[in-house]
Amino acid sequence: MKTIINYTPTGMIPQKSTCPNVPISSAEIVEQVHKAYELGISMVHVHARKEDGTPTAEAKYYAPILEGIRDHCPGLVVCTSLSGRNVPDPVARAEVLSLRPDMGSLTLSSLNFPKSASLNAPDTIAYLAREMELNGVNPELEVFDLGMMNYLNYLRRKGQLKPPYYINIILGNISGAQNDPASIAALLRSTPDEALVSLGGIGKFQLDTHLTALAMNLGVRIGLEDNIYFDRKRDKLASNIGLLERLHELISLAEREHMSHHEFGKLGFYNFSQPNKS
Repeated sequence: MKTIINYTPTGMIPQKSTCPNVPISSAEIVEQVHKAYELGISMVHVHARKEDGTPTAEAKYYAPILEGIRDHCPGLVVCTSLSGRNVPDPVARAEVLSLRPDMGSLTLSSLNFPKSASLNAPDTIAYLAREMELNGVNPELEVFDLGMMNYLNYLRRKGQLKPPYYINIILGNISGAQNDPASIAALLRSTPDEALVSLGGIGKFQLDTHLTALAMNLGVRIGLEDNIYFDRKRDKLASNIGLLERLHELISLAEREHMSHHEFGKLGFYNFSQPNKS
């Protein structure tokens, strides 16, 4: 399997004051996605921000981002965040689905971060999954611990999640699974056989997680959303393109190939209601 590169340029936390390279405005996000597209990515996971940098779920802020990516990055799979980190209301979180992205993130339980919580009640998860199916949007399944993987399989058995399955296993969060062999093995043992899996690492765990993913022939989640530093000592601030260039070097050293955006989309992750996703 070629290496899936899931590009996450913005997220909800980084601000210009702490990471000048993070794209906040729609124009900045589109520009950095376009640069990544030319370098080589499989998909992009986008967050929208208001003018002051505050994360938002409102479709009016996502619209210019999706329009710009569709214009400048034809065929790229676009995933929009449906995070419950600052918007607990599932109806508000689902508003962006009216724009018909290819994918939407679906975190499979509530969880704590160091300074906040992401609220994902069972009814919320079911609602978001149903709204995605109605809009032709594929879920990007986000798993932070073994309980979330168990719940993913429960929803499969109930028929509330259907293939194709793309799973991000995100490691290093203080209240979730860590980047250690036992945790990763337990999670992968419970993963659906037909699923595509990427590993992501938060903060200082990002580089080691990339190395682990390449050693195991898994996909990679990469970007300033998860980590704003380039080096282990946390002396050098990263840029999205710098992180991506290093990942391509690692893929080459591992004698692997990255999966193109067309290859990834044609595995069933395009929203075929979009005219350029045929």
